[in-house]
Amino acid sequence: MNVYKNPNKREWRALTERPKMEKEELSKLVSKILNDVKKNQDQALLQYGKKFDNVKLEQLGVSDLEIAKAQSLVSYPLKAAIEIAKQNIEKFHASQKMEEQLIETTKGVECWRKSVGIEKVGLYIPGGTAPLFSTILMLGIPAKLAECREIILCTPPNQDGEINPAILYTANLIGINQIYKVGGAQAIAAMVYGTETIPQVYKIFGPGNQFVTKAKELIQQDGIAIDMPAGPSEVLVIADETANPAFIAADLLSQAEHGADSQVILLSNSESIINQSLTEVEKQLAQLPRKEIAMQALKNSKSILLNNMDDCIDFSNLYAPEHLIIASENASNYSDKIINAGSVFLGNYSCESAGDYASGTNHTLPTNGFAKNYSGVSLDSFQKKISFQKLSKEGLKNIGPAIEIMAEAEELFGHKNAVSIRLKNIDNV
Repeated sequence: MNVYKNPNKREWRALTERPKMEKEELSKLVSKILNDVKKNQDQALLQYGKKFDNVKLEQLGVSDLEIAKAQSLVSYPLKAAIEIAKQNIEKFHASQKMEEQLIETTKGVECWRKSVGIEKVGLYIPGGTAPLFSTILMLGIPAKLAECREIILCTPPNQDGEINPAILYTANLIGINQIYKVGGAQAIAAMVYGTETIPQVYKIFGPGNQFVTKAKELIQQDGIAIDMPAGPSEVLVIADETANPAFIAADLLSQAEHGADSQVILLSNSESIINQSLTEVEKQLAQLPRKEIAMQALKNSKSILLNNMDDCIDFSNLYAPEHLIIASENASNYSDKIINAGSVFLGNYSCESAGDYASGTNHTLPTNGFAKNYSGVSLDSFQKKISFQKLSKEGLKNIGPAIEIMAEAEELFGHKNAVSIRLKNIDNV
């Protein structure tokens, strides 16, 4: 990790920059994939499966037999763990349901909103070196609670054309049975445009590599809805002298192992805590199976000594991390000062892994600074709000003259007439 000591505030913005990726070539390649799938549909998907995943598929859909077989391949302890996570995630997201209120804005004018689940949604679940079956819980549970009518799941197969059993088990557990063996940018294209096998959806959810991220970015430019802009995973830890260096190191490495392009940041007002934490990072890194990946991520990462905790909070708000851990016995004292973060973990025992799996909050979060203007996935992400209004004769008489005046001022006389003709009818009755 790169170490910085008391940088001038003028230098902060440069220190918040994420690693740069080559965008032009990536955009060209992904655009080609999107257009190919749009034109050639299933044929293109099968060809890309062979090219990118080294798999020759006879069919894209996962069969009922494959789903049934997966149930016996997942261990009982893992099933029990998934059930605990499922219950907590359901409980937290069900609490987000809002009772719609009918508001009488003026006598005789009633207005209200109704939440309606998005009819067709697509979930992308990475399945490479880390098959993220936990993401099925994070996306599938709120989709079900929102009463989305059709939920499509795409995930890449292994070279034998098989999906990780934990992915199939978890999908089946929450009632998702339209599962397709396709990954990468081509999976995003399939769900956006539809193919002979894979239905078209109205909104795309889920994390992925740089190809998936770029595909989501490009389809958004075409007006297709996505959950949020995203980039590589990241965590920022704010630690004071009451923090535990071993815990800090474990949290930093838990994110660094996600991918070589991940970034982890440590901020502290204690040079001793930083030094001890970095020593722990080296010690724990040697024990990680994914240490080569984590080492690459640490090259893009930083530890920064600042003057006080207020400066640490200010820097964090400027960085706007996906995950923010406040490693302090007094963490709750700082919570009100956090204005830019995807998800916040307060105290020495609130590890980021809890949010990734089983605390109940959602782990699909804005990265790359987008926490300044985006929220993480929630029940609302899978719903749209439809507004209603109902006017009685009295209601139209009460607000009609104001509408007529405003419409005339905007020179929209058709708008004015829609009111005037009704008011005359009321007066003539």
